[in-house]
Amino acid sequence: MRWSGQEISTGTGEQPSTPALLGMSGLVRSVQTPEFQGVTFHEVMAKSALNKVPAASSMPFEWTVNPYRGCSHACVYCFARSTHRYLDLDAGADFDQQVIVKVNVAEVLRAELAKRSWKRDLVALGTNTDPYQRAEGRYRLMPGILSALAESGTPISILTKGTLLRRDLPQLETIAEQVPVDLSMSIAVFDDALQKAVEPGTPSTAARLATVRAAADAGFRVTVFLMPIMPWLTDSDAQLDEALARIAEAGAAHVVHGALHLRPGAKEWFLEWIDREHPELATGYRRFYGTSSSAPVAYRRTLSRRLVPLLRRHGLDFTEDVDQPEHRSRAAEAARRPRLAPAALDLLPQPALF
Repeated sequence: MRWSGQEISTGTGEQPSTPALLGMSGLVRSVQTPEFQGVTFHEVMAKSALNKVPAASSMPFEWTVNPYRGCSHACVYCFARSTHRYLDLDAGADFDQQVIVKVNVAEVLRAELAKRSWKRDLVALGTNTDPYQRAEGRYRLMPGILSALAESGTPISILTKGTLLRRDLPQLETIAEQVPVDLSMSIAVFDDALQKAVEPGTPSTAARLATVRAAADAGFRVTVFLMPIMPWLTDSDAQLDEALARIAEAGAAHVVHGALHLRPGAKEWFLEWIDREHPELATGYRRFYGTSSSAPVAYRRTLSRRLVPLLRRHGLDFTEDVDQPEHRSRAAEAARRPRLAPAALDLLPQPALF
């Protein structure tokens, strides 16, 4: 799917996008297709593929690759929504419907990994927008990305809600013989009606659990991200117990859990959804998140205490979400401490969007 020129449409039934982001750096073309109703793909030539995670981050990795910007999963709570504002797009409907596709990302990544300065640090995929969202079925960027990482000897971590992961399991099995491969599936909601309301573009919970089973059967030690856990919507003891039972039955070995956090961009969109779909919870959510991106510390501690015996009952290893204020404060403090300068690198933090 790698067209050239500054085109807006083709003669193959694809329709021109509205708007076409003609001022976007590296834009090749913008296109809509009947099979992706309401979604516009903006195909760009990326200038870089590897993104350096800021030193003050609490994340347990230093490098990421994001083949897509925006996400048709349309999760109401998605923390990455605000990043669309950097593109002069909004964090609401545009994030769901205006998807940036880095059509040359595999080639750019391969060139970056070939540099002598590359230290073969783990690269995380799926930390911003989902690499296995529906667009991946059209563009097939992940096989090239995975090959580039494996051939350079770079460990790989993947986090996704997408069942398209199953397409690449044979390739990942082969890659796992060369480099470490960590697979994680994000499953936050185990009530079908709620899942369709809050994550309208995602595969069903059952389909994601089946993908966990397929990955486990292929020999992977699969992690499930049980997050965000949403106050008063998915946090009862019965709901958590059912979720963990189904996760364990699917063959997962490890669970990462954490309460909902709402950063600017996601917060406005989510609270608007709460007002519309669950007005009875509006006061409580504004009390929790009105002046903070994170749930109150007392709620998070209580949630963790309630989860631990359930996790142990179902035989699951577990870790608490590190993206919390306490962890971020410690990481920021560590980043401020003097340290020896590393050898000169030409892979610096990337301020560019592409």
